[in-house]
Amino acid sequence: MAVLSFKGKSFVQNHHLLVKYHQLVPRPDQSLTDKVSLHDNLIIHGDNLKALKALLPMYAGKVKCIYIDPPYNTGNENWVYNDNVNSPMMQDWLGKVVDREDLTRHDKWLCMMMPRLKLLRELLSDDGAILVSIDDNEAHRLRALMDEIFGEDRFLAQVTWKTRNTDNRVKTNISTDHEYLLIYGRTESSSLVGRVIDRSDFQNPDDDPRGPYVTDPLTGKATAEDRPNLHYVIQNRETGHEWNPDPSRGWITDEAGFNALLADNRIWWPPDPATGKPRKKRFLSDTRERMPASSFWADLKGQTGADELDRIMGERVLAFPKSVDFMKRVLDYAVYKDALILDSFAGSGTTAHAASALNSEDGGNRRFILIECEDYAERITAERVRRVIQGVPKAKDQKLREGLGGSFSFFDLGPPIEMESILSGDSLPTYEDLARYVFYTATGEEFDDSVLDEATHFIGESKDHLVYLFYQPDLDYLKATALTLDRAKALGAFKNKRRLVFAPTKYLDPEHLDELRIDFAQLPFEIYQLVK
Repeated sequence: MAVLSFKGKSFVQNHHLLVKYHQLVPRPDQSLTDKVSLHDNLIIHGDNLKALKALLPMYAGKVKCIYIDPPYNTGNENWVYNDNVNSPMMQDWLGKVVDREDLTRHDKWLCMMMPRLKLLRELLSDDGAILVSIDDNEAHRLRALMDEIFGEDRFLAQVTWKTRNTDNRVKTNISTDHEYLLIYGRTESSSLVGRVIDRSDFQNPDDDPRGPYVTDPLTGKATAEDRPNLHYVIQNRETGHEWNPDPSRGWITDEAGFNALLADNRIWWPPDPATGKPRKKRFLSDTRERMPASSFWADLKGQTGADELDRIMGERVLAFPKSVDFMKRVLDYAVYKDALILDSFAGSGTTAHAASALNSEDGGNRRFILIECEDYAERITAERVRRVIQGVPKAKDQKLREGLGGSFSFFDLGPPIEMESILSGDSLPTYEDLARYVFYTATGEEFDDSVLDEATHFIGESKDHLVYLFYQPDLDYLKATALTLDRAKALGAFKNKRRLVFAPTKYLDPEHLDELRIDFAQLPFEIYQLVK
């Protein structure tokens, strides 16, 4: 496989591993729910690289569909490189606008994308897919980068879709009217669900009791030399009319197979034998609900996103948001009714709007997670989602006027969880945040906050351990607390698993620990991955 080289690559290849876990701070004032929860639809305001890392303890391997619309790097977007990578060259990049005159703008863009794509891959489920919008500025580089991160054998498709209906008046006299959607899977079991079957063509001209059907050709693809058994004469036994096979193609089945279809009344006979050929009946009951979608979308109105957003917000707030129809198609083709969807370049929140609209149409339970780093996350992203859920009085669509329904919890990206700060007393995380961090880091498994019991110190059960945490965000408590024999016995009778106990220190010898089947991990210095 060809390898993509760019400035800074050696510094960002493993940067996602060095990004610290951050707290997610609930914002009830910006949420639309009775109880703010990380199990709700989510809108997160903060740097998307750090936010993706913060989501790992809860959502690693759980996201069925990831859609992102990153900067296209046209040179006119005024995006800024903000990843604090330990490199003098990249430190010099920090905080500077990437414009068309920047000779390293492609390198910076790839350095920005690489760690984010690696974390997105960790969040993606084994059967999930990631879909990335892009145009000609970076499409070829993005595909090479995704080949490297996901594997070139995980490439599923590159959709080309028509984004405009008028020319863009360029000097080349070739109007660029398209963008791309690059689609990759997580594993070999990844796929999209395809498009809903158009049933409008299904009819029942001969009143078959099995109901409406369409017909498929009986003509095959094998020559008489290659497959002589597929070359025979078909006869309508009622009329006596005969059809000879095409010498270069034959039929799709041998004579025995044809007779079986005939016996099951699955052959459609043409009204005019002189101009038509027999065909195979395919009933609605024979078809799946979905069928493969095209990789060329020419029927979408790609320039409607800004007008849609204008009507919702009452003014022009963003210039080029994706249209709801585009996002509904992306989500409808990617996943079934019940799925978790992540958009880490959320913009105006079109992904959440589309997911809510589909849920309203088909009764689905699609959940969304949006991450937006810009300062408009509250006034545009969250506000748009709030309005489409509650109702937009001037909307053309009746369902949107009435409100699409649903809820969301809003979180700010909080400070990092610094293990050293536990002993120094600086920026101590909450009990739940630290529990989420140590459980995921130690076990590599999903943290379930519903089983957390701070009174008994129990924070969860992994494949191999019952996990406990002795901690309070209080320096005096941390200085005075240790795992003693009494505290160890108070954990209760153990099951058929060992206990993994996190505490500031211990007053137990190895013999007692082994007798009580306890693996001890000291805060903060021994928070490491025990099982992967």
